[in-house]
Amino acid sequence: MKRITLLFFLLCSFISFAQREVTGTIKDAEGNPIPGVNVIEKGTSNGVSTDFDGKYKIKISANGVLIFSYVGYKTTTKTPSGDELSITLTNDNGQELQEVQVVGSRNSKRTVVNSAVPIDIISVKDVTTQSGKLEINELLQYVAPSFNANKQSGSDGADHVDPASLRGLGPDQTLVLINGKRRHQSSLINLFGTRGRGNTGTDLNAIPAASIKRIEILRDGAAAQYGSDAIAGVINIVLNDNVDEVTGMITYGAYNTNAQGDFPNGTANTKGFRLDQNGNGNSFGKDQNFDGGSVKIAANYGLSIGEKGGYANFTTEYLSKNKTLRPGFDFRKGFGEAEIQGFNLFGNLAIPVSENSEFYAFGGRNFRDTDAYAFTRNDGERVVETIYPGGYTPRITSNIVDNSFAAGFRTKTASGWKIDISNTYGKNLFHYYVKGTINASLEEASPTEFDAGGHSLIQNTMNFDFSKNYDSVLSGMNLAFGAEYRTEKFNIFAGEEGSYATYDTNGLPITDPTSQFAPIDPISGEARPGGSQGFPGYSPKNEVDKNRTNLSLYADSELDVTENFLISGALRFENYSDFGSTLNGKFSTRIKASKNINFRGSISTGFRAPSLAQVYYNLRFTNFSSSGASEILLSPNNSPVTKAFGINKLNEEKALNGSLGFTATFGDFTATVDGYLINVKDRIVLTGYFDASSFNLGVDEAQFFINGVDTKTTGLDVVLSWKKKINDNSFSASLVGNINNMKIDKVKNGSLDKEIFFGEREKAFLLASAPDNKFGLNLNYDRKWFNAGLAFTRFSEVKLLDYQMYEDVAGYGSFAEQIKAATDTYGAKIVTDLTLGFQLQKHTKLSIGANNLFNIYPDQQDDWVEAGGYWDAVQMGFSGAYYYARLGFNF
Repeated sequence: MKRITLLFFLLCSFISFAQREVTGTIKDAEGNPIPGVNVIEKGTSNGVSTDFDGKYKIKISANGVLIFSYVGYKTTTKTPSGDELSITLTNDNGQELQEVQVVGSRNSKRTVVNSAVPIDIISVKDVTTQSGKLEINELLQYVAPSFNANKQSGSDGADHVDPASLRGLGPDQTLVLINGKRRHQSSLINLFGTRGRGNTGTDLNAIPAASIKRIEILRDGAAAQYGSDAIAGVINIVLNDNVDEVTGMITYGAYNTNAQGDFPNGTANTKGFRLDQNGNGNSFGKDQNFDGGSVKIAANYGLSIGEKGGYANFTTEYLSKNKTLRPGFDFRKGFGEAEIQGFNLFGNLAIPVSENSEFYAFGGRNFRDTDAYAFTRNDGERVVETIYPGGYTPRITSNIVDNSFAAGFRTKTASGWKIDISNTYGKNLFHYYVKGTINASLEEASPTEFDAGGHSLIQNTMNFDFSKNYDSVLSGMNLAFGAEYRTEKFNIFAGEEGSYATYDTNGLPITDPTSQFAPIDPISGEARPGGSQGFPGYSPKNEVDKNRTNLSLYADSELDVTENFLISGALRFENYSDFGSTLNGKFSTRIKASKNINFRGSISTGFRAPSLAQVYYNLRFTNFSSSGASEILLSPNNSPVTKAFGINKLNEEKALNGSLGFTATFGDFTATVDGYLINVKDRIVLTGYFDASSFNLGVDEAQFFINGVDTKTTGLDVVLSWKKKINDNSFSASLVGNINNMKIDKVKNGSLDKEIFFGEREKAFLLASAPDNKFGLNLNYDRKWFNAGLAFTRFSEVKLLDYQMYEDVAGYGSFAEQIKAATDTYGAKIVTDLTLGFQLQKHTKLSIGANNLFNIYPDQQDDWVEAGGYWDAVQMGFSGAYYYARLGFNF
């Protein structure tokens, strides 16, 4: 049997060695590079697409023939005579509907190289086959200079949907598009955790990586072009459109449980112990060297429709990821990343209906069943000792369903106008279930699982877009205008009664929150709390059914004054049914100083409308700090309680963006350097906890959403890249970096206590939304059947304030000394990723590697941090080294 295996391996190796690599550039008749051209080896499913410079690289058999095809151009077949083949494609009957449009410009003739604003183009296929990152947020964290995202623990819904951001701003200050159409946000609003507190955001992980052709990141303010949320920039996800091939991969990986640190006696789950879920955090299973085991299976298939370039491309993806368990303080037995069971289905199609017209559609469904740790309850109540001797760790689980569908019709008139009419629908449903819990007021009769209710967000967007290129105006002009009509609907729905109610001694729900008939525990002497511990369910009083509409009108234009001088401008009017109108503008320019160097800059105003969740979300919950547990009411913006505290109606955030940079290209080397300034006024934040005992609400404290702070962010993005081919060897290196500095200019507390309104601790969390700087060095080598990648990512120091902020100042001598004692400093860290790839045969490739190869953790803290473990969710996260193997295939 061993001999047969050896012979099979040798045969596969012989086949792979018989291949040769061909490279080249595809251009149109005017000499412009054409991105997205399909390059297929004739008679096989082996194929690639050209990048944004029109370049391609493909391995083919010794006598292979190449077919070049692209909608709107004549299909061309060529036999390479050497290792380089560059061709020019000619128009097919003038059909040009599929000209590539890059985010940041509505000019289909504009490329990334000559754009007036910084744009990153990330080939997802290349990145996913050269790293072990499982989800989009993880992937972008290490390849995009100013993108940041981390897993959370003990942060309620944020454990299940990772908050992510650009340039250290909020998750809701980045607009996400799919195929150029606005993507709906998640219905979740982040209440805890170190990033995105008080923000909603878009769930990028609901989009399967295997369905994505490329990701375009516009690192510039673009509200005047695309509308609300685009203060920090725009992420445009372009879906696969390849045909006549099946591609996919199977990946398995796990984390090293040997967490670095010297943990004191009494620390829960010190080294790799498996939490016994049947004990709900009260007991531990056997020691494990690895945890967080993950299996990901993905497949993509595309087929041709008709003979004029129509296609339908489909992706399915399955992910199964176990929890990680990392050291936590003795009051936090369950600390680590959540468990995920997820299934994705996505599709993308286009069908020509005439010579100059086509119908298109795309969308998909994402389902995730997640399971995360809440805080351990070691309160010593009799009911706890009876049901869970020694305490328990509730688990917040959720079913997240994300559906989307877009359809449209585009055409080109005889006069050259391009018309695109579309409708995009999206819905995010987030349903909580709490397990391993109790409602203490029901005493020993309490169930241990509850349906806690949830929330949903529906968004429907209609677009009418018109554009035209005028080649005869100076050196070329593009004019675009259009309209958008959007409706949004936010819902909160109640859970079962036991998840939110407090019961009296007769087992009946108490309707008066100040009632004195709640059961008193004989051990603690306190009233037993109601609702499901870990996460209180939504009650009928929390239910919300609110909607709004928005009408937008825009116009933008790009003018090539000369071949070396470009100017562009945009103007956008928006009217919201709930808060009024805004008008925003943008001006940008690019000067070609020489054949190799461009200078560029922009200035714009922007805005972000308050989300419906920020306006109407409300919840009663238990907060744990060093002083113990307290009952909190998060009051909606339209509540009489909110008004009684002097909190004003929420209005839009307002931004002023400026950028200045240059690009340089010298042979195999390219560089882009862009500085930026982002001033945001009236940022919506979540306040601290105000004393609410005098309001007879049955809670200790209340908090609110408020247009509370003004911030100024300055920074620098750097992208340096080099590629070189020497004989059969291909080398590449890139350095991506971001330097980011945010300052809080003003806290708008009015007559309210400034430290409670938005104090030093809350400021620290806002300012630590991203490290002050992050740099990544990526090195790659490719030769025939083997490739290797080595990446180094450095995260700068991060500082946060822990719960000592709430202790008595007198114990420290002064407020400044208290700040010093409460400061948790996470020193700079370097993370190393390694991947090795082996082309086993023409259709299969094996990759092995490690993310965070040397098992680096943030610095251990000795005081109670936000999540109750020894680390906050900063820098590279807190799960350590991840080792993986992946088998890729294509047929």
